[in-house]
Amino acid sequence: MASRNIEIILHADIEGLGHKYDIVRVRPGYAWNYLIPKGLAEIATESAKRHLEAHLRQIAHKLAQEKSAAQQLAEKLSQLRLEIRMPAGKEGKLFGAVTPQQIVAILAQHGYTAERRQVHFPVPPRSLGTYEVVIRLHKEVTATLPLEVLPEEL
Repeated sequence: MASRNIEIILHADIEGLGHKYDIVRVRPGYAWNYLIPKGLAEIATESAKRHLEAHLRQIAHKLAQEKSAAQQLAEKLSQLRLEIRMPAGKEGKLFGAVTPQQIVAILAQHGYTAERRQVHFPVPPRSLGTYEVVIRLHKEVTATLPLEVLPEEL
């Protein structure tokens, strides 16, 4: 017999599940054994939903400011062209992988801060060439940057 999913309110962004303040359905074991003990969620009772609605009304202005700031940052980031040098074979196939941590380090060199969980590759770089890197700045705002993967000079 399959267990029924329960509704929870997220207290943090969780990759593949939802964003902070979203109400989502998950399996009871995931909620009770992981999300709730770690403070990442709470059960979405009627009382909790009413409290969330009131809270969202109070912070609506702050959330709008965060989205606006993310849009401004996305415009600045979209002007960047990232370059990374990687060891590659004769056919241009990379010996390693371009990681989100490397992208975060490159952004830091340009004066921008990002977390590795915000960095996504629509097509993972596996050989030399130009790729796109998507930086998720807000649940509704992303910045897409070109990434040039060049051969490492010896």
